[in-house]
Amino acid sequence: MQVDNLFDATSALIVVGGTIAATVMRCGLRDTRTAIASLGGLFGKRFDASRARSELAGHVREMQTHGVIRTAPHHFGDAEFDEATDALIGTRSIGALQAAHVAHKRRRVVRNRRAVRTFNQAADLSPVFGLAGTLVSLSQLPGGAEGAGDFTTAISMAVLTTLYGLLLGNIVFAPLARVVARVGAKEERERQKVLDWLEGQLVSALPAHARPAAMEKAVASIAARGSRA
Repeated sequence: MQVDNLFDATSALIVVGGTIAATVMRCGLRDTRTAIASLGGLFGKRFDASRARSELAGHVREMQTHGVIRTAPHHFGDAEFDEATDALIGTRSIGALQAAHVAHKRRRVVRNRRAVRTFNQAADLSPVFGLAGTLVSLSQLPGGAEGAGDFTTAISMAVLTTLYGLLLGNIVFAPLARVVARVGAKEERERQKVLDWLEGQLVSALPAHARPAAMEKAVASIAARGSRA
């Protein structure tokens, strides 16, 4: 197999350029920018639940020791948990903590869905432009026997554009959509774990009237087990 025969700039331009242009027109600039940003996020720094808990641990101990009212806000660079702990301190309510988490989660989920939808659109359009390139190349077939060389070139381009379309859709864009979806789902699970841990640690630092009933029962149960031990 001659690898050089698998590369053709014109075929690549038709398939790749056409797919990108059609995806932008179909999805819009906003969703396209979101998809590009999510692609950059795959190779950048991701959410680290262990680091988040480590950063929050000192703040939590301060609230457990001095109470929520007398604790100053502490930020470590994560917009969600910085805002959530600020809301908790400001309102002295677990509900405010949860509301901040839900608001950030909703925005992340929307961005993730836009990115996944954009990559899926590109995956669907790639084979279409592979077929379009094939039709363009076949339209260039010579009419007479004297154009045997041009005939070979046109057939080669027709095959390559079809190949490029299939590869671009099934090996590039479709897998990217799945990776973005999996990474987003994993981040939400990790953030939920940190939130659950944070709620469990802070419920005892809240005024009694601000504790949810379910958490009150959990605290009472823990205290009862401790007294029996």
